[in-house]
Amino acid sequence: MSSSEVFLVTGATGYIGGRLVPALLESDTKTGKARTVRVVVRDPGKVRDQPWAPKVEVYRGDFSDPGSIGAAFDGVDVAYYLVHSLVASQRFDEVDRRAATAFAAAAKAAGVRRIVYLGGLVPPGPPGAGGDGESSSLSLHLRSRAEVGQILRASGVSTVELRAAIILGSGSASFEMLRYLTERLPVMVTPKWVSNRVQPIAVRDVLRYLVLAADFPEGTNRSFDIGGPDVLTYKEMMLRYAAVAGLRRRVILAVPVLSPRLSSLWVGLVTPVPSAIARPLVESLRNEVVCSEDDIAELVSPPEGGLIRFEEAVQLSLARVRHADVATSWSSASPPGAPSDPLPTDPAWSGGSLYVDRRETRVAASADAVWDVIEGIGGANGWYSVPLAWELRGWVDRLFGGVGLRRGRRDPKRLRVGDALDFWRVEELDRGRLLRLRAEMKLPGLAWLELSVEPLGDDTCTYRQRALFLPKGLLGQAYWWSIAPFHGVVFAGMARNIAAAALPGDRSVGS
Repeated sequence: MSSSEVFLVTGATGYIGGRLVPALLESDTKTGKARTVRVVVRDPGKVRDQPWAPKVEVYRGDFSDPGSIGAAFDGVDVAYYLVHSLVASQRFDEVDRRAATAFAAAAKAAGVRRIVYLGGLVPPGPPGAGGDGESSSLSLHLRSRAEVGQILRASGVSTVELRAAIILGSGSASFEMLRYLTERLPVMVTPKWVSNRVQPIAVRDVLRYLVLAADFPEGTNRSFDIGGPDVLTYKEMMLRYAAVAGLRRRVILAVPVLSPRLSSLWVGLVTPVPSAIARPLVESLRNEVVCSEDDIAELVSPPEGGLIRFEEAVQLSLARVRHADVATSWSSASPPGAPSDPLPTDPAWSGGSLYVDRRETRVAASADAVWDVIEGIGGANGWYSVPLAWELRGWVDRLFGGVGLRRGRRDPKRLRVGDALDFWRVEELDRGRLLRLRAEMKLPGLAWLELSVEPLGDDTCTYRQRALFLPKGLLGQAYWWSIAPFHGVVFAGMARNIAAAALPGDRSVGS
């Protein structure tokens, strides 16, 4: 082992990967070992504003294109596989299979000494099943997670696969489902799977295992079940969550007629998690996921005070939510199928049909004051124009399987490139000057919203706003012209109200 090791993290724009990077950097200082942390992402711009970005090496690569990832593995000692496609409308198992195969081949070719993979906890299978559960009884989601583990362990590289069930932490998709279902529904009619047992684990304990797995004994090539100290049914988790959150006791009635599809649609309407993502998660709850072994305890001593219990994990998560201290979220990663095309600088390639709605106004306030309003837009602050219209657009998007408005903001005041912002994504951020948002709602084309400010003097500036739409086919053309009559109300009102909110003494709320 060299004196200085290189750690590669995939999925750094996701929930776990975005938290693992700083955890690895912090463990470097604690152990005194020289360590380089490297991330490979499809779009380096998405990690540009992360607090840890200046401390890591950033490589561009896409695991759907094996030729693009080889350079990222050069000199790597430990590679973390945290890539996962999860959307019910696609064959995500095929996507995961190809990505894992490409990752395994690249790691083997580069001489990586250890792969660490975070998979899903699966029920033990019958004798001779190989410890991966009875595949016919597993949800497609859990089967895919188990298959990825098999691919990595068969790579010829020592692989540590950590298998976890529900991860409890602010921003986790599973935790957000639990949180919103419990908070918004005092009386629930639920599927029978709410009586299945689950062994959740706090995200802090997951990160600790991931960091320490890099130093497991040489040649370790197996899976380890990891879970917290509590084994609960989903119903018990909702009741305990309500108690910790100070809510009145929930009434939960389980019925056998709600299918995973119907359940996921309901989750999609009630929680911020879109039904396309909720469905694989809900389907997995039909399986009881409880640790069948605790072999990891032979390699990792429990932390001081033991593993975090359910109630404490909920308290820690809610404290972060209430103080707007959510480091990463399930929405940090763009939903599968969301547009990723940057704003075209020359629309000629598309036939010149880039439609633009422009607004400009002079504001009797400083550029800094206007920028504070711009960067605080969305979420609880709203969109400064016709709240009902924005809400209706969000509901329509949800009905068609989109993300809707309920993703909100990661932070109430500060944005980062790559942040989800309701049904937008921050594509470009030049703090104090320009905010460009890319639409992730269901659209027959691509759309952006640009908000910018130009200082004219100490107490005067110009606010500019552009809504851009690149239509796809005749349907896209029809969509733009059908909503064009409303631009004068929505976009003109938005520009006017943002300017008013920046005036000295104004305390307007954007919604």
